[in-house]
Amino acid sequence: MSTPIDLTALKERQKVAWASGDYAVIGTTLQIVGETLAEACDLRCDEEVLDVAAGNGNATLAAARRGCLVTSTDYVAALLERGQDRARAEHLDVTFQVADAEALPFADSSFDAVLSTFGVMFAPDQATAARELARVCRRGGRIGLANWTPEGFVGQMFKTLGRHLPPPPGAQPPSNWGAEAWLHSHFDDRQFQVQVTRRHFNFRYRSAAHFIDVFRHWYGPVHKAFAALPPESGLALESDLTLLIDGLNRAGAESMVLPSEYLEVVITKR
Repeated sequence: MSTPIDLTALKERQKVAWASGDYAVIGTTLQIVGETLAEACDLRCDEEVLDVAAGNGNATLAAARRGCLVTSTDYVAALLERGQDRARAEHLDVTFQVADAEALPFADSSFDAVLSTFGVMFAPDQATAARELARVCRRGGRIGLANWTPEGFVGQMFKTLGRHLPPPPGAQPPSNWGAEAWLHSHFDDRQFQVQVTRRHFNFRYRSAAHFIDVFRHWYGPVHKAFAALPPESGLALESDLTLLIDGLNRAGAESMVLPSEYLEVVITKR
């Protein structure tokens, strides 16, 4: 029999990974996703909105710009500090609170909208995180998610990382949240209606080498993967990532424009 995975230990390792580097360097480039999700959820002025696993606050800012009353949460305090800096610069009134996506410290039916852009999908206990999103959302409210798909570039990048540095046995891939069947299996019932739109975010860098350099220094999971590998293995990972990027780059040899598929998900609570 296989040994059950220690989700608590895995979560602690993830927290260390996300706190390493500086996710804000990457996160700010994804702002358009938060704006698009806010529109897809049709956010209204004065609605109470929760951003789960908010990172440096893309969905947080998008909701606050639309006059919502926003609570921004993450289990990494350093990421919330970056979101605070951004909200302060725009004179937006946002509440920031350290919180675990698997144990949200809010009462049932507290929010009109619950958002997460490329955040909650990384929670180790995926079923519990899905239940928490549903629990704190009010009847008539919306759960809005942006999740990388398994087939898209980021999903393939994580598979490449996994070949060089395998995850713990039993760990569930974050890209489950980017599979329509998985979303329907966790949210389809009498209470919820799931709407999914496939979209692409374009990563724009000078080259594959530029992308890898930025991600290995600032993006926690890639940063930790390179740090954990001996030099020869690191070179092999870099080579595989370069092949992946070059194969998907639509800008030719002079630049890098790389579409990465994600699911824009709006789940309405009846």
